[in-house]
Amino acid sequence: MVSTNLRADIIAANQQFMAAFKRSDAAGLATLYTTTGQLLPPNSDVVAGRDAIRTFWQGAMDLGLTQAQLDTIEVDGHGETAVEVGKYTLRAGGGQVTDTGKYVVIWKAEGGTWK
Repeated sequence: MVSTNLRADIIAANQQFMAAFKRSDAAGLATLYTTTGQLLPPNSDVVAGRDAIRTFWQGAMDLGLTQAQLDTIEVDGHGETAVEVGKYTLRAGGGQVTDTGKYVVIWKAEGGTWK
């Protein structure tokens, strides 16, 4: 069962994402998504399913990305679903900023955790 502190749960899940990214663990990142999860990268096709998500993130890491910083701005819960709005920073080796932007995540409670 997910806790009643939705914002804290989402931030904790983002901490797991950032830690997996820092370890260059694309497979670990993929497990943080639901089995039917999707990524909507700009100027690209939809990336759907854990295998495709793992491949996407591995490709980003292979291009030199070493760190992802996620900063939650807003979280709104709707039962077993939540919506997060935030800002991100992607970094390459040496801490060089390669991209910054904003994001929206639709979270789903799955197996007692938010994914």
